[in-house]
Amino acid sequence: MTLHLMSHALCPYVQRAAISLTEKGVAFERTTIDLANKPEWFLAISPLGKTPVLSVKDQSIFESAVILEYLEETQPTPLHPADPMTRAQHRGWIEFGSAILNDIAGFYAAKDATVFAEKISSLSAKFSRLEEQLEDGPYFAGDRFSLVDAVFGPVFRYFDTFDQIGDFGILPVNGKVQSWRLALAKRPSVRDAVSQSYPELLQTFLLNRKSHLSRIMAGANDAMNTSRM
Repeated sequence: MTLHLMSHALCPYVQRAAISLTEKGVAFERTTIDLANKPEWFLAISPLGKTPVLSVKDQSIFESAVILEYLEETQPTPLHPADPMTRAQHRGWIEFGSAILNDIAGFYAAKDATVFAEKISSLSAKFSRLEEQLEDGPYFAGDRFSLVDAVFGPVFRYFDTFDQIGDFGILPVNGKVQSWRLALAKRPSVRDAVSQSYPELLQTFLLNRKSHLSRIMAGANDAMNTSRM
């Protein structure tokens, strides 16, 4: 039985599901949804109009957290810890990862320098807290890849692009967070959760936001073009 993942090229929540499916060795197909022009058949299976949606035979599941839990309950290769307390704690850190994604969205959508700085401060504080939490690695809880890692792979992927735009001082320097980021970037399931065109698509998306960050990007592009003249 092949599962079907309703996807979007940039959605970090889709990436979570794709990473989990790949780690579990589950065959799946992806259908890319144009979220600016959602088809009626998609809205029929996604009440919130969001990706991801996982279709299993003639039934569908929406919301990434629910999809991850369904896969844990029905597929091999558990990505959650066996111990109930540790498993619950991991679920908490998954929610922490979602809070970081919300801040990232606020960071790239901020309309002015004040809100932009506030989001940098909030992100920096969260990653500093992560720095305190991390063990020796290479992954969140040591040697074993978990759902927390599946959640943070897409988080760190944003910074591959942000780092090309400027040094915003969000991630701790030369610490456990950076080591974790590098380990996740090398993981095939994380690397292959997006297409090769992802960096260019994200750059275009950010540049078109009409935000403080997009103005920084436009200024850098203008400066580069001027230097070439």
